Amino acid sequence: HGNPFATPHTSLISDGSVVYAEALWDHVTMDDQELGFKAGDVIEVVDATNKEWWWGRIMDSEGWFPASFVRLRVNQDEPIDEYLAHPEEAQTGEEDPASLGLLLGPGLPCKEQMRTNVINEIMSTERDYIKHLKDICEGYIKQCRKRTDMFNEEQLRTIFGNIEDIYRFQRKFLKGLEKKFNKEQPHLSEIGCCFLEHQTDFQIYSEYCNNHPNACVQLSKLMKVNKYVFFFEACRLLQKMIDISLDGFLLTPVQKICKYPLQLAELLKYTNPQHRDYKDVEAALNAMKNVARLINERKRRLENIDKIAQWQSSIEDWEGEDILSRSSDLIFSGELTKLSQPQAKSQQRMFFLFDHQMVYCKKDLLRRDMLYYKGRMDMDHMEVIDMEDGKEKDFNISVKNALKLRSLASDEVHLLCAKKPEQKQRWLRAFADERRQVQHDRETGFSLTEVQKKQAMRNACKSHPAGKPKVLTRPYYDFLLRQKHPSLPTALPQQQVFMLAEPKRKTSTFWHNIGRLTPFKK
Repeated sequence: HGNPFATPHTSLISDGSVVYAEALWDHVTMDDQELGFKAGDVIEVVDATNKEWWWGRIMDSEGWFPASFVRLRVNQDEPIDEYLAHPEEAQTGEEDPASLGLLLGPGLPCKEQMRTNVINEIMSTERDYIKHLKDICEGYIKQCRKRTDMFNEEQLRTIFGNIEDIYRFQRKFLKGLEKKFNKEQPHLSEIGCCFLEHQTDFQIYSEYCNNHPNACVQLSKLMKVNKYVFFFEACRLLQKMIDISLDGFLLTPVQKICKYPLQLAELLKYTNPQHRDYKDVEAALNAMKNVARLINERKRRLENIDKIAQWQSSIEDWEGEDILSRSSDLIFSGELTKLSQPQAKSQQRMFFLFDHQMVYCKKDLLRRDMLYYKGRMDMDHMEVIDMEDGKEKDFNISVKNALKLRSLASDEVHLLCAKKPEQKQRWLRAFADERRQVQHDRETGFSLTEVQKKQAMRNACKSHPAGKPKVLTRPYYDFLLRQKHPSLPTALPQQQVFMLAEPKRKTSTFWHNIGRLTPFKK
């Protein structure tokens, strides 16, 4: 049991039940085979046969995503949050009384059983986590300190950050949780206060997470030398740790701090407003959300710049300045039909919305992954107008699911049409997000240093010679993808862990077979 990295047996997901996972942090992607999402998004897992990459769906988009970026929900038999699935019905507040009276197993009403499940998950992941931290501090750090010929203090500080402080704190935190845990009737446990008492202590995670990319870089340098590979493996065996490399262990605090808000949100959902724990859980959720949000934001922006540089260098016929000279965040991307004056001829284009600017490209007819640069729009001087379906007077044509971008600085006008009304709504949200992001960056003074921009562009140029391989080198991001999945619950009842029958994939069987053939590491 004690292995939180164990993958549930994927051949089980076959009773046709839908499996939901929640994003631990953002997955920003430039690749239309991949599924991008934001922290907290609910993802329907369609295929989990491959350990590293799962295939999933959000609303009407599907794609691959890294399994280590999500947490499976404890209570799978809950439908996806009602308002997400049917916004129109949720407003009426009518619940089906039959489903509410549902009894799960002997005795406990549905909601209390659900609350018990979440409390048990919080307790067991917390105990597993302490064991991980102990293993890192005693199995690795202690041994490294003995070898002054191999490590100096500064190197250890870079690799392990302040993980010893985290270990000290989490022991104290777990003691508090155990005190409040009601073994006989877990659903009566009142654990919200434990989070509140320690809300400032959780801040130590932001130091750890900000340092984490440096830790990965330092580690990968050492791992090029056999002596270090053998040394770390010896530490692992001596401490009888599970088969995860050191960099996998070092990711656990980052996942943990991002997992708390998801666990607390699920706990709150099954806590009656009359429950003595309700107010505390609600406050704890907000506190932990704030900690995780800051961490997620920094982490995403740092990963982003490598990817943006990489993406730009893969575009054919690029013109004008680098994206990074004004932008550092991909906010949204997708396909739209573009109509421009004067002839109003329509063109299918891929649009990439960054902070401050939007770039549009044309897909290669044969090689769908090749994009040709076609132009960009300056979002600082654009007004976004939501269009009603019907006749559009400037262009004199009738439109559906359209929005208009009108320049405030010139007479440039673009008409963009989405395939479905919900895609148009998603774009309107994205344009609003872009303005908010720009405002937020202005207020928090966020900007990239010239060094960071140059480094990212240099990395991108190095990584592919003439033939443009599909696999790119993005050190920190690649490291995250290599991790085995540490966030799967270990004690899920059988019927809830499921093999997704035949993958319902839109993509060609080529991908399907590649997935089967590749000998993914066990």
